[in-house]
Amino acid sequence: MADWIVAVVPAAGRGVRMGAGVPKQFLTLGGVPLLVHSLQTFEAAHIISEIILVVPQDDCQYCREDIVPSYGLKKVSQVIAGGPRRQDSVLNGVQAANSATDIVVVHDAVRPFVTLKMITQVVEATRNHGAAIVAMPMRDTVKRVNGEGIIKETLNREELWLAQTPQAFRRDVLLRAHQQGEADGVDATDDAFLVERLGLTVAIVQGSSDNIKVTRPEDLHMGEAILTSKTPETCS
Repeated sequence: MADWIVAVVPAAGRGVRMGAGVPKQFLTLGGVPLLVHSLQTFEAAHIISEIILVVPQDDCQYCREDIVPSYGLKKVSQVIAGGPRRQDSVLNGVQAANSATDIVVVHDAVRPFVTLKMITQVVEATRNHGAAIVAMPMRDTVKRVNGEGIIKETLNREELWLAQTPQAFRRDVLLRAHQQGEADGVDATDDAFLVERLGLTVAIVQGSSDNIKVTRPEDLHMGEAILTSKTPETCS
């Protein structure tokens, strides 16, 4: 029997840094709401069984009645309300997934250029290791600096990677990691950190420089440029 794999797509942020007056996930990219780009890729991924979309409470009805049917997102089984932090929204999504779920794939809705290859590879790595993330190796020299702006040391960039999403985990592992993080009062910027705190292995799958996270107006402009440069073949 094939694994039951659920994509949890957190899209509950308010996008304050975007300064657009509406949550950034609903801004358009190529004439389509930003979050739809990610959702359509997960919809097309045969390895994904269902999608749980996590949005602001006030936008749940809009997403259920407009976004999901308008774009034929048949795998979106639930649209639920998020929490004040990203990790709260992810936890809501993980808890909403059926307990029989094997693997949860978490992907930020505002990374519109996720590919089928990334999804497949991160799931396969999770089958082998229990947890895996998409990431990019550092290309620049990295300095550790103190509070006065003085360099303390130069880090070995061969060991440094920039975390992206999707990130995938065995459901029981991710749920335990989030619950432990909540109990310990930890504020995490990604899910892998919470799993790492349990002392568990997290594998790396190489991502793409195109897999940007849209958080500022200039990111949206970059996204339009990336979208223009792609063909249907390279998008998938």
